[in-house]
Amino acid sequence: MYARSTTIMADPAMADRGIAFVRDQVWPMVRDMDGCLGLSLIVDRETGRSIATTSWDSEETLRASAEMVRGIRAQGLEITAAMGEPAVEEWEIASMHRAHHTGSGACVRAAWSRVPAQYVDRALAFYKDELLPHIEQLEGFVSASLLIDRPSGRSVLSTAYESREAMERTRDQADYLRARSTQEANVEFLDVGEFELAIAHLHVPELV
Repeated sequence: MYARSTTIMADPAMADRGIAFVRDQVWPMVRDMDGCLGLSLIVDRETGRSIATTSWDSEETLRASAEMVRGIRAQGLEITAAMGEPAVEEWEIASMHRAHHTGSGACVRAAWSRVPAQYVDRALAFYKDELLPHIEQLEGFVSASLLIDRPSGRSVLSTAYESREAMERTRDQADYLRARSTQEANVEFLDVGEFELAIAHLHVPELV
């Protein structure tokens, strides 16, 4: 399975307007596209950074949808008074694990990283065998997904928590686990962000 993420830097004052646009216009449009599995939206209300991710049943349906979503993406940029061009990335969904479904108030910590392309499989095995068992023991854990781009070695790990308080209380533990990845699997972390989980309809089955 595959995913496309679109990151925009919106006017923070337009956060609710952007969430409503994705919920009421983007999601109804993309869910009827061939091969679409679902959609999620995470939002940082302080900075305006928002990331919409759609999931697809194959690389072919992912690519076929690219042109169809271009127009509605432009509408979203205008509605949210976004600054600059959106960052659009395509990923393989390497892992998805849920303890249970999300509820109101859920938040997400996302960590972007890079590993030399020849070590991607080793890093993925390290994540599944060593890190994920620890991640799922974190306070308030709901789910964890790992998206990768094998040619570049880039990946993003998104961990959802039941509440912002739980996410905040696990920061030190998450820092420790990232340090282990760096030391033991050659993973270079590029960025970490914390977000409100505004829309949770990604609908990817368990992949571990």
